[in-house]
Amino acid sequence: AAAEIGIRFHASRGSMSLGRSGGGLPPDCVVQKEEDILLDSERLINKYHDNRKYAMSRIALAPCSPFSVSKELMIQSRELAQKKGIMLHTHLAETLDEEKFCVEKYGKRPVELMESLGWVGNDVWFAHVIHLNEREMKVLKGSGVAHCPTSNMKLSSGICSTTELQKYGVKIGIAVDGSASNDGSNMWEEVRRTYLLNHLKYGTKGLTAYQVLRMATRGGAEVLNRDDIGILEKGKAADIVLFDVDDVAYSGCHDPLVGLVTCGNSSLVKMTMVNGKIVVWNGKLTNIDVNMIYKEAKKVASDIVNTERKLQNI
Repeated sequence: AAAEIGIRFHASRGSMSLGRSGGGLPPDCVVQKEEDILLDSERLINKYHDNRKYAMSRIALAPCSPFSVSKELMIQSRELAQKKGIMLHTHLAETLDEEKFCVEKYGKRPVELMESLGWVGNDVWFAHVIHLNEREMKVLKGSGVAHCPTSNMKLSSGICSTTELQKYGVKIGIAVDGSASNDGSNMWEEVRRTYLLNHLKYGTKGLTAYQVLRMATRGGAEVLNRDDIGILEKGKAADIVLFDVDDVAYSGCHDPLVGLVTCGNSSLVKMTMVNGKIVVWNGKLTNIDVNMIYKEAKKVASDIVNTERKLQNI
């Protein structure tokens, strides 16, 4: 689907192996055997991972979180990732419940646990990273963080300390998290909320509009360890988004960038180019029939609800 649309796709092979019967968070019905996870992970890497410059498809290994996988799977995932030269990803230090779980089960705080498992460094990025102390920020030097403001607000998780993390050499990009904690998954809304939430936390010392845009573009590329995307210059991939602000709502805006970051939205997208090919024109996808996808998605959603209702009546 990503190839058909024409977007650049970094797919993270998620996994959960620690169910409730083993002291984990997920129901046992959604966990997998660790050997199955590792075999499928290697299959996906061999089939879809492209390590070449300007690659459109890459794979990362992503055991879900400290309370949904075993330490053994984290270690084996790290070994496989190092063998194949790919990145690692997981959720970390998102909630105080996670911190309590790690201390009770492993005797370590979340970042301490990752450090003990070899899960820090340039080939690792984490989602959220909210609850940590100064020492833990220093430990994460070189690692990446996907800052998810909407998810953090919806779940009342807290606010990521972006300024302090960057001070200690942590790479930060902006992300939407998933549909379970972000109903809209609108990247441009995340840009705006990053700006607003940062000012709520840091006041007048909050990020500028330019710094937020850099975090959303070049910052994301840095988190993914890519030096071929994220910035418009010679030798980089031609990834370009054009916004049309020729509208009465922006008639008094003296700085288009500030206007876009503080009150822009995705409906302003005129054109999107990925790797030199136009995939959005006049706000519409150029390579696929959106109406067909909408109808199919609606049917699938209805089937899921009906199946759930049947299971509840069993």
